[in-house]
Parts: sequence; structure tokens; C-alpha cells
Amino acid sequence: MLNSDLPEFDPTIAQQYGDHTSSSLNFMGTPLFDLDALIQLFMRFGFNMLICWIIIRYFYYRKNERKDFMFTFTFFAVTIFLLIYLLNSVKLQIGMGLGLFAVFGILRYRTEQVSVREMTYLFAIIGISVVNGLSSGMSYSALVAANLLFLGAAMLESKIIVRKTSSKIILYENIELIKPEKSLELKADLEARTGLTIINIEVGHIDFLRDVAYVKICYLLSDNETNSIDSFIKPSQFI
Repeated sequence: MLNSDLPEFDPTIAQQYGDHTSSSLNFMGTPLFDLDALIQLFMRFGFNMLICWIIIRYFYYRKNERKDFMFTFTFFAVTIFLLIYLLNSVKLQIGMGLGLFAVFGILRYRTEQVSVREMTYLFAIIGISVVNGLSSGMSYSALVAANLLFLGAAMLESKIIVRKTSSKIILYENIELIKPEKSLELKADLEARTGLTIINIEVGHIDFLRDVAYVKICYLLSDNETNSIDSFIKPSQFI
């Protein structure tokens, strides 16, 4: 029969008198090495990078082939996952972390024209990394299901939704054809001169002093064709 009058175990007293039953070493109250936490970090980080890499390499890059954005998306995935994971572990407010991500996006991408598709994939990578970074209280089955939904959405975009189109801005000199009633003649002239299958034409700035106008054309891309300089109109923008 157990004696109910025995005092409860006090780890502080045990540590003071040399009890070393705990497997972790502490320095000023902080563990020097926690094997379970380290394994959790590497497992979740590897899983997050696997999902992000599949989306970046096999869904995004196959259409655009822009290695600069592959680099950007990959480092966003690494940075955001680690920030979210560590912010969650030290119980800081998630609003501060999301504010940091907004600052990261604004600082650079304000000064460079980024297409809607690139921004959509960037937001998706951020979302995946946030979900995986905050998944410590989520079951593995729910975590896998959430990531599979991201993969399914990326596959749908790659296979069904997005038509391979691009656009160019042209300085057009035949200003008589920019009138709305001559839209068919304008399209025929531009297709003959560019050799492209144009699906939409927009007329922008008109300069009557020089008899020129900026015209934006949207056209179909072939299966293996890419275009990453569609809206550049100055030599300095090619850098």
C-alpha cells in the first residue's frame, strides 16, 4: 500500500542535490541541446522545402524558366518558415511576423514590375511556409492534406487555367489605325509586322506632336516559348 504522506517530487531540490535524471543540459534556464526539438525542426523544414520545391520547379519554372524568381521563391520559403517556426516557439505575436513579411515584399518589389503570376506564386510560397511553420499542434495527416491542397491548386493552374500568353509594349507610328473603328486593321497590321497571334490590343499614351502612340499587345506563346521582358521599353530596364 502506497504511503500518501510522502512528499511530491520537486525537480528544483533534486537538481540542487545532484540529481541528473534529466537528459537535457541547461544554461541559465535554456536547454543547450534538445534532440526532440531538433528532429522536429529538420523534419518540418525538409517537408516544407520539398513541397515548395515541387511547386517552384515543376509548376512555376516549367512555364517561365526564370531562375531569378526560383532563387527568390526558395529563399522566401526558407526565411518565412524559420521565422514563423521560431516565433511560434517563443510565443511572440504572429502579427509581428506577418508584418515583417509584408516589409520584405514591399522593399524590393515596389521598384520592379512583377507579373500577377509571379506575385501569386510568391504569396502561395509564403502561405505554405506559414502553414508548415505553425503546424506544431496539427496532426501529420492534416498537415499533409493541407500541403496536397496547395499542390493541387498549383497543378490546376499549370494544366488547365492559365493560357500561355504574354504581352509587349510597342511604340507605334501609324497613328491613324489607333481609332476604335479601325481596330481590325490595327490588329492585322501588328500581326503582319510582328508575326504574332494577337488576342488583345490596348492603346496607351498618344503623342500627336510626333504622331506616335504606345500600344500594348497581348499574344499567344508557343509551347516552349517564354518572355520575361515583355514590358521593357528602356535599355536600363534590361539590367
